Amino acid sequence: MKMLVGGEWTDTPERMEVTNPFDGSVVDSVPKARPADVERALVGAVEGARVMRNMPAYDRYRILNRASRLMFERQEDLGRTISIEEGKTLAEGRAEAGRAAETIELSAEEAKRIEGEVLPLDGASNGRGKFGFTLRVPCGVVVAITPFNFPLNLPCHKVGPALAAGNAVILKPASDTPLSSLKLVEILVEAGLPPQAISCITGSGSTVGDTLCTDSRVRKISFTGSRDVGEHICKMAGLKRVTMELGSNSPLIVMDDADLQKAAEAIAVTGFANAGQVCISAQRVIAVEKIYDDLLQVLRTRVAAIRHGNQLDSTTTMGPMIRQSDAARVNEWVQEAVRGGARLLHGGKCQGALHEPTLLADVSPTMRISCEELFGPAVAVTLAPDIDAAIALANDTRYGLSAAIFTESLDRALKFARQVDSGNIHINWGPLWRADLMPYGGLKQSGFGKEGPKYAIQEMTELKTVVIHGLSA
Repeated sequence: MKMLVGGEWTDTPERMEVTNPFDGSVVDSVPKARPADVERALVGAVEGARVMRNMPAYDRYRILNRASRLMFERQEDLGRTISIEEGKTLAEGRAEAGRAAETIELSAEEAKRIEGEVLPLDGASNGRGKFGFTLRVPCGVVVAITPFNFPLNLPCHKVGPALAAGNAVILKPASDTPLSSLKLVEILVEAGLPPQAISCITGSGSTVGDTLCTDSRVRKISFTGSRDVGEHICKMAGLKRVTMELGSNSPLIVMDDADLQKAAEAIAVTGFANAGQVCISAQRVIAVEKIYDDLLQVLRTRVAAIRHGNQLDSTTTMGPMIRQSDAARVNEWVQEAVRGGARLLHGGKCQGALHEPTLLADVSPTMRISCEELFGPAVAVTLAPDIDAAIALANDTRYGLSAAIFTESLDRALKFARQVDSGNIHINWGPLWRADLMPYGGLKQSGFGKEGPKYAIQEMTELKTVVIHGLSA
């Protein structure tokens, strides 16, 4: 495939291969952008931002709505593309493609709802004869940098709101999974988006990402990825608006009044979806003593039922990790925990990019598999004496993106919601759940700013205050 740069589909002499994580076979190749390509994208985006700023909101709505319909029509192709380049099962790929179309649809709807407010200036001691109101205006040029694990829906969560708000966008997809983003851009242009309003640049982060983030023509950066890369971007961004969706090691507490079958099902679904490569994956299970052994027994049976293998096989329920090196890293953390005294209840082996769904018990909170972000198919279970200790363990982390509890007690549920430092709180389900219309974002070192089209538009617009003076009373 080619990349769209400054309104033109562009190739380069040097290209990057896109491979299937399961067997390493080459799926396609994409251009490897050069500094000159980045400059062309920036020049084009400045002009694209002018065009989008002057485009009526209704026209932006129509373009995005048309793009959403095309995405729904091509859901099977988009879903298969996701599965082939990322390693998700076919069911997961189709589901993401459907969600991505819905995210663009939501963005289209929100394009018609960007509003200001009338200010009660006569309530100020010096406000007599004044009339005030606010306007929301586009930021201008938005840079969207996205990770590999949701190669279509996460770009949509940045591109959709940015265009709905009247901005131009430069999209930098993950080098492992650029094909989904390129197909998204093809659809947007087909739907009538002015080509200069969006560029999609494929290439290395050091060549593309760093240059974009430091350029003064960029007013807004929206990044989803690791905490370390997010910190690097913040340090070099300068005086720009920045949204950061970073990492986590999400806790899930199971109390003694929980439905253990329901809890085990939720842990299996939210701990091993996309081979655990989700920032809100259920990584740390904290169970109280009364039900600890019973939960482990039920959970081991459920995890053993997960079938891992070729993601394009319809019977597979968990595919490979994105890279063989990531599977090796996860396995190193698992073996390190076992050497430190954790019990291996299931799994624990890897071959190539395939890592077995793995369950560990008696995990110390100080073990790396518990206190860092694993981003892989293993769940660590830790014992806690009561809810206060469980909440303390849940909060004993630098992250705060999503957290969950299983309990039938309203008091315990509300105590958890109030006291756990996390941007997303779930009661009686795992931490891996998101409706694309809801505000989504983390606390602490999990980032700042909110996504969800309505909320992302607020992040991608700037507020003007207008005051009319000299009015008669």
